[in-house]
Parts: sequence; structure tokens; C-alpha cells
Amino acid sequence: MVIAPPRKIDPDSMLPFPFENALVLTGPTGSGKTQLGIELARRMDAEIISMDSMAVYRRMNVGTAKPTLEQRAIVPHHLVDVLEPWESANVAWWLDHAKVCATEIESRGKQVLFVGGTPLYLKALICGLFEGPPADATIRTRLTEEASTAGSDSLHGRLAAIDPISATRIHPNDVRRIIRALEVHELTGKPIGEWQTQWAVGSQQSAVGSRQSILPTADCPLPTGPADCPLPTVLWLELPRELLYERINRRVVEMFAGGLLDEGRQLRSGERPLGLEASKALGYKEIFEVLDGTITQEEAIVRVQTRSRNFAKRQLAWFRHLPECRPITMELTWTLWQSRIR
Repeated sequence: MVIAPPRKIDPDSMLPFPFENALVLTGPTGSGKTQLGIELARRMDAEIISMDSMAVYRRMNVGTAKPTLEQRAIVPHHLVDVLEPWESANVAWWLDHAKVCATEIESRGKQVLFVGGTPLYLKALICGLFEGPPADATIRTRLTEEASTAGSDSLHGRLAAIDPISATRIHPNDVRRIIRALEVHELTGKPIGEWQTQWAVGSQQSAVGSRQSILPTADCPLPTGPADCPLPTVLWLELPRELLYERINRRVVEMFAGGLLDEGRQLRSGERPLGLEASKALGYKEIFEVLDGTITQEEAIVRVQTRSRNFAKRQLAWFRHLPECRPITMELTWTLWQSRIR
């Protein structure tokens, strides 16, 4: 499954079915969206669907900064703690389950509120998914053997020649995604990157306009809904960069103080090791290195802080180039969504 090219819509239009009545609160890691989302949901009589690719895994609590049991007791949360750490969950799996959750929430007369910062989940929510060709075992076996003998750099170089856009987005060591991109091209003669190019052009053209449209104007002082001005449905929390980095650094320290190493020990003692997706969660690689004695806790803290800040940069790049997303402060969020507050 690959993400579909975007629909040609007005940036302020609603999300596609069955999410047309939903609201989305996103933002970079450490921006405070979890707590704000809970406060908004409480006032809106909403239920939250998590848009976090790591919150789905059980027993990965401290490192993923998922909502606590106390927070989930205040507002119902969906797609949190639904899989074991060794199970697989991709964007297609998440979108299918999000559709079911959204339909059930609305059937109870509740507001649907998405909260989370996984960029691929956000883009799939907005654009939907494009059904790529099914896997071809022969091609995958051949490419996997080539990666083992010639190295992933060889495959990545071939991908760069036929699909430079995808090659710039896929790390040379990410063999699984490189093989899939080469497989799609070999089966269809068309690179996945062509879809991404079509999306990027439209996004870049409207990104500036989307940033400016949040500001009050003479015709529309503050948009509050269809009867006034279009209601922005996807908001992302924008903090000054220095403040965001300060929050990220502080949160990492708090995670280690709050039992992150103990969580790593418990995960290692589980009946099965972490799966491919769960093992990518920020911080766990460094936790295991501390447990192995290869780095100190102090070194791990610095490394996790750096990786978290870099991840936040990548998130911000996604948010700025998705035309449906509106940068917002915590305070203005309440004003823009006041028509949904009950």
C-alpha cells in the first residue's frame, strides 16, 4: 500500500468519508498536543483516536509518551495499547481501524477528534491510500539476495536512477522500503515517486496560502464554521523552535527519571523480541545500549534528545507542506473550534 495522490480540494474543505465530521490536532513531538487534546475532547464531548504509530503497542508507555491510564479515564482513547510489541501495524492497518472507530464514535453522538503526530498517518487520513500491486515473491527474493551480496547501497543507487524522489526519502539502509519501491517499478513501470511528486507540487503551491489563511481578516475575523468562514479541521501546534527544543530535552530527562530503563528491561524479558515497527520507536535503541553497557545513561539521554529534535524537524516539514494543515497556538485552537464546544 502506498499513499494516494491528494484529492483536488479546497484546503479548508472537510476530510474524506468517513472522517468528514472529524477534527484533527497534530504537532511535533513534545508540543503538548496530548494534554490539549484531552481538554478539547472533554469540552467537545469527543472521543480521541490516536494518530501515533507507537501508541498502539502495549507496555511501551514511558518511551512513547502515550496518554496515561488516568488521562484515558477522563476521555476515551482508541487505537492505544491494541497490539503486542512484536506485532505489525502499517499505515493501511491504522487507517482501516480508524474508519471503524470513527463510525462507532459518531454512532454514539460523539465528536471524533484525532490526536497524534505520525506524519504518514496524517497524510493517509487526508489523502487516503492508493492500492499498489501485490507483492511478488520472485522479485522480492531476488532483490533480497542482491541486497545480501552487493549491499543495500547498490539497490539504493538503482532506485535513485529510476525514482530519485523516493530515493531521497528512503534511507540507504532501509532495505525493506527500497525493495518495495523497486518491486513497484518493475511490476508497473511507474515509480511510486510520481505520486509523491504530484502531491508535493500541489502542497507547495498552497502551503503559503494555508499559513496565512488562519489570520483574521475584515471579512472573517475568526472562522468558526461553515455558516461563517470554513472551519479548519486539521490544526498543528506551532511553538517557537527554542521552546520546542527545550520541552523535548526536558521530557527526555523526565522519561529516564520515570522508569524508561526499567521499561526496556521488561520489554527484553518479554516472550518475543520487539518487531520491526516497534523497534523504530525513539529512544529504545539507546535504552538497550545502556542495558548492554555500551553507552552510559548520560550519553543515551543526549542521543535521544538529539534524535527527538531531528524527528520534530521532519514532522514540521510534513505539516508545512500539507495544505490542509493550519499552524496554530494552543490559545487560538479554542477560538477556531468554539462551534464544536458543547
